[in-house]
Amino acid sequence: MIANDEELEVQLVRLGRRFEKVSEGTFLIALGGAAPPAALRLADPVLVVQVEIGAAPAGDAAGAKLLRRLLELNASDLIHAAYGIQGDSITLNAALELASLDLNELEAVLADVDLAIAEHVPALRALI
Repeated sequence: MIANDEELEVQLVRLGRRFEKVSEGTFLIALGGAAPPAALRLADPVLVVQVEIGAAPAGDAAGAKLLRRLLELNASDLIHAAYGIQGDSITLNAALELASLDLNELEAVLADVDLAIAEHVPALRALI
């Protein structure tokens, strides 16, 4: 169980993750290479994990292709996270219940995000 910033920091250190605390309840996790960082926010009763992928396309044709691909990836490749659109940005999101959150579950979600960033994002950016 993770109930506060200190407990989350301990778990991130145990996982060997580089992170920066940017405000109370909010951390940025390095994902490696040129990948954007993942934001982790303690928002009781959940821990929210979010990565901004890029701007969503404005055109209908490009937007339809991208949305179809995001839904396909949500259905086939992602277990713990999902792509979405927030405002004008494409995001990768996950939410974990704090009451039962353990190290293995946190590690699985971060691995899912790592894999998505490495394997999906270059192709997604080509559709943007």
